[in-house]
Amino acid sequence: MSDSYPIPSGEVVFEEEIKHSRFVTVLFHCPSVAAFKDKLASIREAYPAATHYCQAAIMSDPSDDTALTCSDDGEPSGSAGRPMLNVLKGSGIGEVGSIVIRYFGGVELGVGGLVRAYSSGVKHALKQLTLSTKVKTLAASICCEYAQLPDVEHYLGQFNVTIVERQFSEQVLLHLAIPVSARIALAETLQRISQGQLRLSFSSEAA
Repeated sequence: MSDSYPIPSGEVVFEEEIKHSRFVTVLFHCPSVAAFKDKLASIREAYPAATHYCQAAIMSDPSDDTALTCSDDGEPSGSAGRPMLNVLKGSGIGEVGSIVIRYFGGVELGVGGLVRAYSSGVKHALKQLTLSTKVKTLAASICCEYAQLPDVEHYLGQFNVTIVERQFSEQVLLHLAIPVSARIALAETLQRISQGQLRLSFSSEAA
């Protein structure tokens, strides 16, 4: 897995008509199962008369095969959700959800026709999707003296670390989001400038 990957920075709606059926493809940022469920609920509300709401999503790093979902939503098995997911996986984009709303037009497309229709919508929508880059981070914390804080904050900035929270008591406790690629170099730098006093405490895997 790489230290960063592209994610959607906006939403795309693409519509086409195929043999009198109307297909509306929606692509959106989808970082979690909860976000996907919320979007599906809002789309069902926005398109209440649709026949099907076929779905596919990658909810993490595009190379993570454990954070995937897809559904044919009543279409023949394997004709919608899986083809949509295959297109998303081929794009190399992470945290991306797709829902294709179908209004049946009275003409049966057959399994092959459905695969082409659902794949087509996602492919066209991907061409219009704007992207940003997500840097995978590790949650960590570090405790320092008040006199050390300016130097600590300086070096955290040098390594593109985000200070999530500052807690002040007898010492300063910083909660951090550290880019995965910076973990070792940052830890070594902080120990070097403090003669081994400053140590990072990591609390989670990459996010």
